[in-house]
Amino acid sequence: MPASRRAVLMLPMLALVPWPAPSQAVLTVFAERGLAIRGYDPVAYFSEGRAVRGQAAFTHAWAGATWRFASAAHRDRFAADPAAFAPQFGGFCAWAVAHGYDAPIDPQAWKVVEGRLFLNYDRATQRRWEADMPALIAKGDANWPALEAKLAAR
Repeated sequence: MPASRRAVLMLPMLALVPWPAPSQAVLTVFAERGLAIRGYDPVAYFSEGRAVRGQAAFTHAWAGATWRFASAAHRDRFAADPAAFAPQFGGFCAWAVAHGYDAPIDPQAWKVVEGRLFLNYDRATQRRWEADMPALIAKGDANWPALEAKLAAR
């Protein structure tokens, strides 16, 4: 677990929030007004194979953001292992991270690849990302540590 977690909020209504944890890594999560994935349920991408808006009645605080869920069961699954369900690259656009920068996402532009949730800026960007997915995932994986550190320093 990271020693220093931070939620980076990228739009004008957003702010940088420190989140202490037990190790030296930094965890950065894209959130608007403190809400991860624009209020969509991260577990539903895996269990239902679709983007499902979460409900305010079912929330869990993790990595400096509030996560919403469609049900208490989804919330509990996430709470038991957040890293298994949280989007890759802190929920920032996978295309952007592969190209070395950050960008917000559209919760409807998503794909689960080998058990990992990836989000993109919009569906057009997602189609470009899907055209060379293995290479872009590898580039994103390589770029993310430096980009995450840069975001956390903001």
